[in-house]
Amino acid sequence: MRRADRLFEIIQFMRRQPLTRARDLAENFEVSERTIYRDIQDLMTSGVPIEGEAGIGYVLRAGYDLPPLMFKETEIEALVLGARIVQSWADKELADAATDVIAKVEAVLPDALRAYMTNTALLAPSEHYMAPLKFELGELRNALRENRKVTIGYEDARGDPTNRQVRPLSLAYFGPVWLMAGWCELRDDFRTFRLDRIGQFEVAEDRFKPEPGKMLRDFLARDDTWIRGSEKLKDTLDSEIG
Repeated sequence: MRRADRLFEIIQFMRRQPLTRARDLAENFEVSERTIYRDIQDLMTSGVPIEGEAGIGYVLRAGYDLPPLMFKETEIEALVLGARIVQSWADKELADAATDVIAKVEAVLPDALRAYMTNTALLAPSEHYMAPLKFELGELRNALRENRKVTIGYEDARGDPTNRQVRPLSLAYFGPVWLMAGWCELRDDFRTFRLDRIGQFEVAEDRFKPEPGKMLRDFLARDDTWIRGSEKLKDTLDSEIG
């Protein structure tokens, strides 16, 4: 956890406790008590109304609240456009999550910025073509997040079918096609798969452990990933080998 994030979370932790000991904070954030003492001192120096002392405990004075979120106009535009793209191009679960994010940010913005956010004129129209899928994209996202292998029935550009067991490592959208990068157990190597060419789809119950040489950073370090030049990307979208 970044230190800035820990300082924020310390304030949130203290909101929930009538008296907070450094020991409790150290256990919660898995750092030393000495680190917590420095964090508390820095918060007090920056104006957070914390009372108390080492060895006794700390109290966050009632009525304190964090200042409202402040964004530059370009930052708001980036946030809104990104959320609208997710709403338009992702599966329903992820689209709903993007809507919730926007609502949460709007709730804590100052009035002027909230109005600017609502009226941002950067759009991601929903009327666009995306290659249809035969399974729920959300299931694959969950497998990716939870390190679960997937078994797929795959048909390549030549129409040749194979059954694969894959460790999903990443998803990327190159409109109108979604691609999955993963470690293919059949080929014992990295492969990319067009999701619209997956028929049978099943998620394994057991989780796999990341192994050196089979991880996303290893895939991205290769010379022939989807991000290494337009010709490679075109080849990946048009056909697959192996």
